[in-house]
Amino acid sequence: MNAPALQIAAKLAPWADQGQARVAVLVPCLNEASTIAQVVADFRAALPGAKIYVFDNGSSDETAAVAAEAGAVVRREARPGKGHVVRRMFADVDADVFVLVDGDATYEAAAAPAMVQMMLRDKLDMVVGCREGEAEAAYRTGHRLGNVVLTGFLARVFGRGFSDLLSGYRVLSRRFVKTFPCLSSGFEIETEMAVHALTLGLPFGEVRTRYGVRPEGSTSKLRTYSDGWRILGTMINLLRQEKPAQFFGGAGAILALASMILALPLARTYFQTGLVPRFPTAILCTGLMIIALLTFCCGLILDSVARSRMEARRLAYLRWDAPGT
Repeated sequence: MNAPALQIAAKLAPWADQGQARVAVLVPCLNEASTIAQVVADFRAALPGAKIYVFDNGSSDETAAVAAEAGAVVRREARPGKGHVVRRMFADVDADVFVLVDGDATYEAAAAPAMVQMMLRDKLDMVVGCREGEAEAAYRTGHRLGNVVLTGFLARVFGRGFSDLLSGYRVLSRRFVKTFPCLSSGFEIETEMAVHALTLGLPFGEVRTRYGVRPEGSTSKLRTYSDGWRILGTMINLLRQEKPAQFFGGAGAILALASMILALPLARTYFQTGLVPRFPTAILCTGLMIIALLTFCCGLILDSVARSRMEARRLAYLRWDAPGT
């Protein structure tokens, strides 16, 4: 660990011991027996006063036993999927600062003290460790491309985004964790956390961290294409829930445009001859326009509901103290 990280860790340890800033390191795991001991040791060295929790998600190897031997608090979540594990973590663990990190030993533990210090100093609710791969094998091309596309899509839809949307390395405040609904079941959990922060206007920051190659014997659980489509679907679904006027308004505009395009030849024929010879097309145009208007109305009604939900979530969030207070 470098000297600045050691100095920050020394400052954080007394806070955790005195109960002024309890730090919990949360490690979701599935078949990471070859790496979990290193992860526990690295984060114990980086954050000496933190309590390290390893949540085993039905591993078929010795992940749980190795983690317990390394000194972590081991708990289990039977339902498969990272989202289920994170939901259980956020519900069961209580702390002031939560460090969420994967158990594959690819994230830089030495960056954790700086991330925690940024959260406490600037009173942020989320600090994301943005990955900088040391080698091509550390950050596969498919994963990198998918991350760029999804990150760009999120920024376009919600107006502001993250540099590394799918990073599994985050420091979270207590008020974020205890007010986050956590409805996802799989790897789309990072997307849900990002959208939660963006829609409520929560303060967040980013720190560049090294991202290393997986040690031998450790394999990625993220499937580039299937999980990528699931994440994109989650974004679209969250757009529907959080911004229904934009979602249904866009759908209504497409239907209205289709109706007008189909109606143009009919209108031209009617003004020339006074006749409407293609009744099926005319009925289709009328139906599309009616559906478009209904879609617009649904969007407006659901937008009022979404605003009420957002106000309730914001009020629940404001009941918790800011980090470091």
